[in-house]
Amino acid sequence: MTETNRRLKNFILAALFAALIAILAQVTIPLPLVPITGQTLAVGLTATVLGSRYGTLAILIYILMGVIGLPVFSEAKGGLPVLIGPTGGFITGFVVTAYVTGLILEKSRFTFWPALLANLIGMVVTLLFGWIQLKYVMSWGWGQALAVGVYPFLAVGVIKAALAAYLGVLVRKRLVSARLISSPHISQ
Repeated sequence: MTETNRRLKNFILAALFAALIAILAQVTIPLPLVPITGQTLAVGLTATVLGSRYGTLAILIYILMGVIGLPVFSEAKGGLPVLIGPTGGFITGFVVTAYVTGLILEKSRFTFWPALLANLIGMVVTLLFGWIQLKYVMSWGWGQALAVGVYPFLAVGVIKAALAAYLGVLVRKRLVSARLISSPHISQ
């Protein structure tokens, strides 16, 4: 297989994972300001399967789809106002989350325990970005932003990190077996 074909496969996978994030973003549990969504599960899954480079590309595609107005963000929202609103920090944090999660796995191994650790660190990164933006957009103190934008998501975040690790490693192994991605890492 040529390098061009490998890159094309990786770009297609990134686009497919961007679509998966958009779909799982619609799975929501409403909370007063920031809902619990399937987005973070999808971001962890994306980074675990695709690694840092193409996982980050998938996130950028997803965000671009939302910025141009497609209803891909939670509750079928789209447009730039979502990114500069109270929940925008979580979404922009996904870029760093995907990169860090994927990089940790590339530097270690694509197995469950490293994937769990990488996804837990990714969860912290997402919450950090969300917390900071929530504080400034809502003109709240750090404690209030923490109470609204971090604490409600910790327990479910750990569960989503474990699911992303388990499913991501499983899907990655299947894609490697099908020769859709290279082992141990995606071709760069």
